Amino acid sequence: MASPIRSAFSVEGEGPALILIHGIGASRRSWDGLIAGLRHEFRCISYDLRGHGRSPAPSPPYSLDDLVEDLERLRLELGLERAHFAGHSLGGMIGPAYARKYPTRVRSLGLFSTAAFRTEDDAAKVKGVVAAMRARGIAPVLETLKERWFTPEFMARRPEVIERRMQQVIETRADVFLSVFDIYAMTEMSSWLHEIAQPALVLTGENDGGCNPRLNGAIAAAMPNATLAILPALRHAILLEAPEQVAAPFLAFLRQHA
Repeated sequence: MASPIRSAFSVEGEGPALILIHGIGASRRSWDGLIAGLRHEFRCISYDLRGHGRSPAPSPPYSLDDLVEDLERLRLELGLERAHFAGHSLGGMIGPAYARKYPTRVRSLGLFSTAAFRTEDDAAKVKGVVAAMRARGIAPVLETLKERWFTPEFMARRPEVIERRMQQVIETRADVFLSVFDIYAMTEMSSWLHEIAQPALVLTGENDGGCNPRLNGAIAAAMPNATLAILPALRHAILLEAPEQVAAPFLAFLRQHA
């Protein structure tokens, strides 16, 4: 395991600490829309994963354990005894893995648009995307990713958001992007999710192909204290397309466990 890095982070708001973990080829800015609805009640801490945004980029490959230890270093730097944690996509794997290793530090968990209990076909599809990017390059596969992430209506209405997200991927170092995509494709939480006893909100979009309601229903069922929420019509990029729809159930959940 590599040495933990000192992550770049931002803090907004006052109240109980909430640490937010973004996904592949993104940055802490992914959480801006959601933070707007939470910062009046919670101290929202967003940070850049290693190799992303303004955080250091040690040479890949990275592991899930590396990302967990980076998160623990951030908690120590902030001087937090305990916090709420929420992650999107790959971040929705980092959060539970962190809770498994450091259970006394976690007040609650949000698992947004993530995956577990993949069938052989599910696993083959996501591994196929990674293989295609290695064979053809990342940019040629972006059209496929774009259509998986956003609804057609949002793409037509907000092309500048789509362009910004695609540019963010392109600007992420290719070896970093592929390494974290490998973690997302290879991680299978099904064997240990039952160990995560903290209150959890499991949330995804109704039409998220890779992190669909079937998988998220299995995640929620496996966890002893989890609630499932499905956001109608949405695909994967729920934080960018509909942060207000995420904020409503998440804020209710946080208030319940604050």
